[in-house]
Amino acid sequence: MSDNVSVGGSAARRLSVFKTYKLYVGGKFPRSESGRVYEVTDSKGKWLANAPLSSRKDARDAVVAARKAFGGWSGATAYNRGQVLYRVAEMLEGRREQFVREVADAESLSKARATAVVDAAVDRWVWYAGWTDKIAQVVGGGNPVAGPFFNLSSPEPTGVVAVVAPQESSFLGLVSVLAPVIATGNTAVVVASERSPLPALSLAEVLATSDVPGGVVNVLSGRTAEIAAPLAAHQDVNAIDIAGADEALAKELEIAAADNLKRVLRPQPVDYFETPGIERLTAFLETKTVWHPTGALGAAGSSY
Repeated sequence: MSDNVSVGGSAARRLSVFKTYKLYVGGKFPRSESGRVYEVTDSKGKWLANAPLSSRKDARDAVVAARKAFGGWSGATAYNRGQVLYRVAEMLEGRREQFVREVADAESLSKARATAVVDAAVDRWVWYAGWTDKIAQVVGGGNPVAGPFFNLSSPEPTGVVAVVAPQESSFLGLVSVLAPVIATGNTAVVVASERSPLPALSLAEVLATSDVPGGVVNVLSGRTAEIAAPLAAHQDVNAIDIAGADEALAKELEIAAADNLKRVLRPQPVDYFETPGIERLTAFLETKTVWHPTGALGAAGSSY
């Protein structure tokens, strides 16, 4: 309860307004279709909130939303996607203190350490925003061929990517695996950290107000194995990043993903504070190669 305040000359007490965390699917904030929730606590067992316990149906709904959004997002210019990602950084900067509190509670960190985590996450959005219109020049280009042809390779997004977010790094780790997926034009279905889902669910609120089109990112909370399994087996999911899966679950997800030849990015030791390379940007890109005749040789033996 908050402190007493004077209303009309008499003392009154305000009721505390507890935040109701919800899923983020298709640009909206639904509760789990099952109506289930689970308790989220800090490392000392202190209750923090009730988080939605997503079902298989929620996972399928998220894939439908991601597929619907893919055409518009992948068809946007790389420069425009960079602007949108930078806008996410701007909005996070404005809600910095909220995320410092949530990350400190979620990961049992000091305020100073949590501040460093949030600052690094904001910087990570800026990093990937800068890469959106540069990655094509790095991994694409003209190929030398023996013949009167142009042979050009250019990267294109894979499609819908399921992301099993890191379990321990619930915010910086999440941003580090999510941002490169959408920076390159893919859409994402994110399975938030099971133990610490609240920063991810709050990030969804930032995405909703940062010009990210509905469905480009969908955030689910709940039991990691329960949600990730149907995503790995889903025929309309093109790739999966299993950064947050333990060894047993990772093996299960890889087997399920093989059914429709999904790309799989396996778990690997990562220091999320380190400056990232471009490996996660290229992990979910396909290469399109186009041949085009250069034209007939002229009298001087040259061609255009």
